[in-house]
Amino acid sequence: MKKKAKLLYPELSYIITGLLFKIHNALGQFGREKQYGDMFCSLLKESGLRFEREKILPVVGLDNRFTNKVDFVINDLILVDFKAKPLITREDFSQMKRYLDAGSYKLGILVNFHQKFLKPTRVVKAG
Repeated sequence: MKKKAKLLYPELSYIITGLLFKIHNALGQFGREKQYGDMFCSLLKESGLRFEREKILPVVGLDNRFTNKVDFVINDLILVDFKAKPLITREDFSQMKRYLDAGSYKLGILVNFHQKFLKPTRVVKAG
């Protein structure tokens, strides 16, 4: 029998997702990533959540000449990466997995604001 997986950080994920929907409702689907990020930053400040914007993460196994930069780290637990393009690609998921590995995080939220209906996607680190 398969063991049911425990949802990671459900309360914090719920708060973050609510903020993402608030942004999408306010700015619509045709904004730029920076606009969405600026509004998210303001909402995070209002909410009192701790966050870092455009955090540099090392590339696993390489020297520090190469880096990854994630859009947001919330409460040192959840990574959030914004996209503003027609479709999320396999490369976008791979990028989030690299971010999770680089920072030893367990959960990332990938969100594409250019969709008519917002569908934030949880990306969980395997293992």
